[in-house]
Amino acid sequence: METVAKGPTGTSAGSPEPAPAVGLRVREVLAASTLAGARVLAGSGGLDRVVARLNVMEVPDILPWVKPHELLLTTGYPLRDDPDALVDLVVGLDRRGLAALAVKLHRYLDELPAPVLAEADRRNFPIIEFPAGVGFDDVLNQVLGELLNRQAAVLARSEEVHRALVAVVLDGGGLDDLAAELARILAGPVMITSPDGRVVARAGDPAELDRLARGELFDPAGRLRAGAVPAAGTPPHAVVPIVAGRIDHGRIVAFSATALTDADVHALERAATVAALAITKRLAVAAVEGKYRADFLRDVLSGRVADPAEAVAHARGFGWHIDRPLLVLVAELEPDPAHTAAGGPELRPARERFVAAWQAVVRLRDPAAPVVSFTDEVVVLLGVPRDGDTERLVADLHRQVRADAGLGGLPCSVGVSRPAPGPEALPVAYGQAGTALRIGRRLAGRGSRAHFDDLGVHRLISLIPDQAEVRGFVADVLGELAGPGPGYADLRHTLSVLLDNNCNVAHAARLLHFHYNTMRYRITKLERMLGPFTSRAALRLDIALALRVHQSHPAVPAATGRW
Repeated sequence: METVAKGPTGTSAGSPEPAPAVGLRVREVLAASTLAGARVLAGSGGLDRVVARLNVMEVPDILPWVKPHELLLTTGYPLRDDPDALVDLVVGLDRRGLAALAVKLHRYLDELPAPVLAEADRRNFPIIEFPAGVGFDDVLNQVLGELLNRQAAVLARSEEVHRALVAVVLDGGGLDDLAAELARILAGPVMITSPDGRVVARAGDPAELDRLARGELFDPAGRLRAGAVPAAGTPPHAVVPIVAGRIDHGRIVAFSATALTDADVHALERAATVAALAITKRLAVAAVEGKYRADFLRDVLSGRVADPAEAVAHARGFGWHIDRPLLVLVAELEPDPAHTAAGGPELRPARERFVAAWQAVVRLRDPAAPVVSFTDEVVVLLGVPRDGDTERLVADLHRQVRADAGLGGLPCSVGVSRPAPGPEALPVAYGQAGTALRIGRRLAGRGSRAHFDDLGVHRLISLIPDQAEVRGFVADVLGELAGPGPGYADLRHTLSVLLDNNCNVAHAARLLHFHYNTMRYRITKLERMLGPFTSRAALRLDIALALRVHQSHPAVPAATGRW
């Protein structure tokens, strides 16, 4: 459980476990009638520590027997012969996460040494002096009774909340209905977020919700910040994770004008269980619907739908408009080799968020555009913009998806087709987008974006069915220059710049920052390897084409001609 509220959180720096959901603050314990007249001798900064149990010190070596969040009672008898050992005791108790130490003075100890009080103040570890005439049994009975009463009240309230929220789900309600019911129960705004912090449901006063969404808890994109703490003056809040089957489904964020009680937080934990049920149900339904939609669109893109009019009508049932000029986008997430080696299960959440990111950004631009997932790729049928500037539109969508926090910085590559005038042209456009994706990745690496019309000669190369013949052509034309190694790569770059500048030696030398004579020497070396390309236009064409093929096929042939 994550909780954030005004003031101290109730845990010490050395506490081995978080504060329990149900307990009494030290200041609440001091309000008990049996402790009327008790004094805080030191550590007043820790009065918000949580007391979940009580213990009595009867032996000097008490540390092995204490537990976190205990209020330890003592007469000082075990330490009467060595009061200075109290310093070490305070250090040990604080490191073990105890809530406070209550001492009955004037029986075995008349006062606590100044170093003990100084150490307690430094650690914000409360040391309390028992009032005169009060027995340990009176304190134990009253405080333990109050703890049990509070636990019973918290359990009763959480059970009430649980029943109300389960009823919402059983009646067919979703996350919006759950948020509304929680806001009613807690009398404050409630938000439910996705794992990457996007608000997916909210309830409460709209103006207050908008104000909170602009506060310190959320980033400029409106996402909940991980581990955010409210600034001074903002309402206390609680953040509870929604987890099912060890899968993170998001967070419930509840706000209150006053401090949220332990009962409220415990109720939120029960609500998170119900929210996980609702999300799991929604994901199961969405998975079935998504598969049905993906199967239909796969049939359209593969040309298996004979009647375009039937396809248009069927698509309208999904809210899609495909009877208009469309661009086909094919996008793939690009995990690094470490993620790929780890296997599919580790990447599944990222791939799901990748699909959700494309759906979210496309929905804002074109709500009638299909966005589906085909195994490892996302396919988008995007309406051609009125201004015809497809490059700017696709670049903007690509940028927004790459900026999605839920992808953990993983790049994604995109291939874009020519505009398809109607549904009958979609299969060809889908093939173009896939070709652009593959070639763009080869040319520009992971995270590339390529349009089919910008592929140039690579479009023709991709149409050659016999890729062995293509590789043989490269080996025949470039020979040993096609081999691996930085020396060959440098010569290929020199050759490419020279050909791109019509063999203008002086201009190519300036572009490469070479001396003119160095450039002439390199040309001589290249002509020994390739032939007199500076004087034979046909050879220059073959070399330029072979360089293009080599560029789009990272696995290059060695000097023997083998790949």
